[in-house]
Amino acid sequence: MLCAERGEMASSMLQPARKFDYFRALVNIRAPKPICKEFLSMQDEFLQNELSNKLITDINEMSPVKNDLYLWQGDITTLKCDGIVNAANSQLLGCFCPNHNCIDNAIHTFAGVQLRMECYEIMKAQRHSEPTGGAKITKAYNLPSKYVLHTVGPIVRGELNCIHERELADCYRSCLDLADKKGLCSLAFCCISTGEFDFPNKRAAEIAVNTITDYKKKNKSKIKIIFDVFKESDYEIYARLLNAEK
Repeated sequence: MLCAERGEMASSMLQPARKFDYFRALVNIRAPKPICKEFLSMQDEFLQNELSNKLITDINEMSPVKNDLYLWQGDITTLKCDGIVNAANSQLLGCFCPNHNCIDNAIHTFAGVQLRMECYEIMKAQRHSEPTGGAKITKAYNLPSKYVLHTVGPIVRGELNCIHERELADCYRSCLDLADKKGLCSLAFCCISTGEFDFPNKRAAEIAVNTITDYKKKNKSKIKIIFDVFKESDYEIYARLLNAEK
């Protein structure tokens, strides 16, 4: 159906792994527009089957390192908690680059096309780009979490400055405020802005831990926070900051 939308013929000669890559690429480049219920049913069944073949990590089976703070290394799309944070662009529509390895691409791929459509409706109503440090919340669709919080981190080109640092802290506060207002009990943060946006990893981690700790203390928030990292180097940084052991 995705091929038919583009006036293309689907290939029946692709190997199973290549078929998923082809599906992912088509989802990545697809504009946010309605699609028939038949496709959504097929897509959801397909994505749920993909999910069933993955190891899902439930926050209820994790142990905090301190004061409702958790440290976990792995794929955020396999975390089962109330909400996960997506490092989004200012359009909030996901990554349009086929099979790109950014977190924005992965979250939109495994959630399904409904996520881009919901984001589009939010942005159409807002009528302007999402500002750096802002955040929006959507359903998570085919992900194991319940919600996705999309936040726009600062882009660092050249020297890091106090504006970048303030904007990154705003990302964490915006997400925490949204999560508390929505009644979420748990929230997983990725390493916002440290990938494509070039924010220095160590300083980003310091800001993340300090901002979240200060927010929880000031607002007496009981929300459980997962610091989700993908790289071993990031795990080591957060482990030192949280005095955690692997």
